[in-house]
Amino acid sequence: MFSKLKQFKDLRSQAKTMQDALAKETISEEKNGVKIVLNGNMEAVSVSLNESLNKSAQEEAVKNCFNEAVKKAQRLMAKKLQDMGGIPGLN
Repeated sequence: MFSKLKQFKDLRSQAKTMQDALAKETISEEKNGVKIVLNGNMEAVSVSLNESLNKSAQEEAVKNCFNEAVKKAQRLMAKKLQDMGGIPGLN
């Protein structure tokens, strides 16, 4: 039982280390003058709009930028996790 608790604690510690490392990373995506910057934990750091676009074009650009930035963040998370040795028990 204690070995399971130790494994859980180690896994939790590894997740916290990864989360801290990802928070320091930034991912940016720009489309049609609209720019979104996320950190590695997929939290928005900044959003810049292009005021020369009409409302629907801005909405589309924000949606596309956000979706692409999330994909980049997910790839970054996967790479960091792989670099850290993966998740014990799932390899």
